[in-house]
Amino acid sequence: MRVIKLFFYSIVFILFFACKKEEVATPIAIADFSFYQPEYFPTVAYTFKNNQLTKARFELGRSLFHDPILSSDSTVSCGSCHAQAHAFADHNVALSKGVGGTLGTRNSPSIANMAWSPAFMWDGGVNHIEVFSASPITNPLEMNEDMANVVSKLNRSKFYKNKFKEAYSVDVITDQKMLQALAQYMAMIVSADSKYDQVRNGKAVFTSSEKNGYQLFLSNCASCHKEPLFTDFSYRNNGLDEIPKDIGRERISQNVSDRGKFKVPSLRNVELTYPYMHDGRYKNLSQVLDHYTIGIKQSGSLDEGLKNGIQLTNSEKEDLIAFLNSLSDYSLIGNSNLSQ
Repeated sequence: MRVIKLFFYSIVFILFFACKKEEVATPIAIADFSFYQPEYFPTVAYTFKNNQLTKARFELGRSLFHDPILSSDSTVSCGSCHAQAHAFADHNVALSKGVGGTLGTRNSPSIANMAWSPAFMWDGGVNHIEVFSASPITNPLEMNEDMANVVSKLNRSKFYKNKFKEAYSVDVITDQKMLQALAQYMAMIVSADSKYDQVRNGKAVFTSSEKNGYQLFLSNCASCHKEPLFTDFSYRNNGLDEIPKDIGRERISQNVSDRGKFKVPSLRNVELTYPYMHDGRYKNLSQVLDHYTIGIKQSGSLDEGLKNGIQLTNSEKEDLIAFLNSLSDYSLIGNSNLSQ
């Protein structure tokens, strides 16, 4: 009964926010505190329209993100599975540990550049950043908590009572304000200062290997991993299994043609976010490229572009990996404003 109630609660929130249309945004500046949108990035999906960006709200969201109070036994925080040192992915493990050491069913990807994403989770099961956090908080395999109990704990905390009063001018903390504060923090996790970005901005140059790798990327990878976010936000079957154990996007769409399809992940910071794929089955990029050259499994929903695999020599694989490593943003993992 509890699972049904949590599912219904999440659906209500998702439908509520899905009815709201975001307006086109320009960089939002409040004194010296602003949202950074590189000029060569596309229009953001999240504009802060109904959740005006402020420093107090961002700082509140940061505190909540790193506080295990959001879990049922106060041992797991959002930051437990989305660590800044790993570009806000998990600590290089295939599956994340939740309350009581329970393992999740999918790899925890980086949450950098969420402001540009139209949907979240590997299967796109959440369609608004202001509802995103409700899923891990209420998932029995993750934080295993009840939203009403989370709110109750926060209202008993003098620290959070003061923080919410300062940020939202409220005397009573609600789940909506909590989720909005978390959205402010997560939306501000912007990754746009890798060597790739520096080259694009004329502040650095690729090595010959990186340059060759970039050309290989454009020829073989860019149709799905579209620049500059390095994802097109589509859902694709990339040939991992003939019969997938995890049906992926089909769980949401209820369409058998989506079986085994997962959201194309961003390749930004890919060097820092191993292991790879929705289940973390590949430990390094060499294994990933081997999959695309010799490991594609045929199935009815396999992406058309992968029917014959991707042909790469060993030296081409080395060059491609060199380029992928240029997507690492060390400013992001060292940004003290995002730290606990």
